[in-house]
Amino acid sequence: MTTVIIPKKMAGEELILVPRREYERLLKMKAIKEFKPTPTQKKALLKAEKNLKSGKTLSLNTLVRKLGFTN
Repeated sequence: MTTVIIPKKMAGEELILVPRREYERLLKMKAIKEFKPTPTQKKALLKAEKNLKSGKTLSLNTLVRKLGFTN
């Protein structure tokens, strides 16, 4: 992708030019709803990260077995 930056001196403010297809793709991405965790979810994510760092993890097979699923 070719990007052209026009200096502030020429445009009054810095402008960036991108090809139309790239611009349209960026607009579509903007429409994708972003995940915003609740305070409870944030706390759970922090706990999960802490467990991962300390090595407290389960393999998929162990998790499936503990949850009682069968193949």
